[in-house]
Amino acid sequence: MSLIKNIYNPLFYNDLVDRMVPLLPTLEKATFMDRIFSNNFEQMEWKERMHHTTRVLHTFMPENFSEASPILIKIVDELMVTEKGKDSLALIFLPQYIAMYGLESFKEAIPALEKTTQLVSAEFAVRPFLLKYGNEMIYEMTKWSHHENHKVRRLASEGSRPRLPWGLAIPALKKNPAPILPLLEHLKNDPSEWVRKSVANSLNDIAKDHPQVVLEIANKWKGISKETDAIIKHGCRTLLKQGNTEALRYFGFQHTFISINGVELSTPTVHIGGHLSFSFIITNTANIEKIIRLEYGIHYLKANGKHYKKVFKISERLYKANEISKITRRHSFKPITTRVFYSGQHHLTIILNGSEMAQTSFVLA
Repeated sequence: MSLIKNIYNPLFYNDLVDRMVPLLPTLEKATFMDRIFSNNFEQMEWKERMHHTTRVLHTFMPENFSEASPILIKIVDELMVTEKGKDSLALIFLPQYIAMYGLESFKEAIPALEKTTQLVSAEFAVRPFLLKYGNEMIYEMTKWSHHENHKVRRLASEGSRPRLPWGLAIPALKKNPAPILPLLEHLKNDPSEWVRKSVANSLNDIAKDHPQVVLEIANKWKGISKETDAIIKHGCRTLLKQGNTEALRYFGFQHTFISINGVELSTPTVHIGGHLSFSFIITNTANIEKIIRLEYGIHYLKANGKHYKKVFKISERLYKANEISKITRRHSFKPITTRVFYSGQHHLTIILNGSEMAQTSFVLA
């Protein structure tokens, strides 16, 4: 399988330079390629190569961003001519150029961000501007939420998320999300599902610090349309995982007249690299159908001997009156870069509509 860093390759750069040369008279192809393929290029990871490409381009661009911005926009226009160029991850070095060299040129950076995001998302590039300019930037993003292009509208919601994954966090919005609520309000009925999903992601971010704000929005938007109901559900996913009582009640999840029995481990001892296999029986003992959200929690052993829980969703569906169902699952303990496994006793819990209903233990060897 090809490594992601290899999207930056000779074929990509050859095509890129050929498109840029007519727009940037100072650009000399051989020199550009020499600077790109420096001695340490092969050792660079994806993000390093992206930043490296941005810096090399800058050596051929005007130092002053007010002069560089029109050229950058022309480059974006040229790359947008072919459908093939749109949303290519390799082109993310272009919005990064604005973040690296346009931060002190707010007036010129705004149209550059607006244009560039139509080629490749500028959601990460806009974050330094939010940190530096605060409400002034949010004002521009609120205007973007009315833009004719759905990618610009999505930049308004995704770029202003308080906790954008892999992006800079915005402490002011984590503390008080009120400034971005009007743009979310406007985009809740957006015709683009991509934009509406972004609205839900922003609500989910907000819920981590201000659950009541999101629950109030949920009550306000409830029933407007099936699309807004979907936004609410996706925006409350963390609250549901956390077993937030009000969120569970909002979606009709209750654990009365439902039983969990017969929890069995097929692998009471699990080797790192293997799987935990388990099963259990769920019964709806009521004489009416009930909606049931099933999850399981793994209480991972930490280096200090304590445990921390991570929740994984199994299913969410209607169970008929008196329905009995056997659930079987496998959980991987294959090593991953984001989690370190420690040998010893771990715990498994079965979570029913936000409540832990059964627990057992297993050994990771």
